[in-house]
Amino acid sequence: MHVEIWSDIACPWCYVGKRRFEQALALFEHRDEVQVTWRSFELDPSAPPARDSDGAAHLAAKYGMSRDEALAMQARMTETAAAEGLEFRFDIARGGNTFDAHRVLHLAAAHGAQDAMKERIMRAYLTEGELVSDHAVLERLALEVGLPADEISELLAGDRYAAEVREDERTAAAIGIHAVPFFVVDRRIGASGAHPPAALLDFLRQARPVEAAVAEGASCGPDGC
Repeated sequence: MHVEIWSDIACPWCYVGKRRFEQALALFEHRDEVQVTWRSFELDPSAPPARDSDGAAHLAAKYGMSRDEALAMQARMTETAAAEGLEFRFDIARGGNTFDAHRVLHLAAAHGAQDAMKERIMRAYLTEGELVSDHAVLERLALEVGLPADEISELLAGDRYAAEVREDERTAAAIGIHAVPFFVVDRRIGASGAHPPAALLDFLRQARPVEAAVAEGASCGPDGC
């Protein structure tokens, strides 16, 4: 089973969804058959490298609400994350463009460390107040995960994996993904949203290919009947 998960680093529900999916996968009877790939999705492709306004102000402007309403929304999200063992710090989070972070995730995939890289970048953004568009930050995080220093430097100095990020985004648009997280199994069946672990476990069970049982009986073949 190949599970592809479209998500963005700047998506709180994506981090919650990651944790819930991990819980579901741990309970899945056929977890050893599952390959997970994180796919790129930018909630705001036009985002600047860094936003001058804080998260609450940006949220209020984006959804046409008051700052107090935005703060209340963040508080609810923080409580939801805490229930999954995550600490969200919207008070120190620094918003910005996530394109280069997605490129680093593709590099990590090439070295078999994509999940670890995804976890590290999301924690840096949502818990530690790191600016994940900053190349120095991305280089440090990638080194922590164990990616080769020369390849990190080469990637950040050029456009390596830019085409792969765009291809992920084109695929998302082609199959109708407009919100994340979004889980797809073998390009056959999908689930949108950070569902509870029990629901994601049911999704995995339902999505697992079932080998058809073949009852043998009288038949004819190329060599006769």
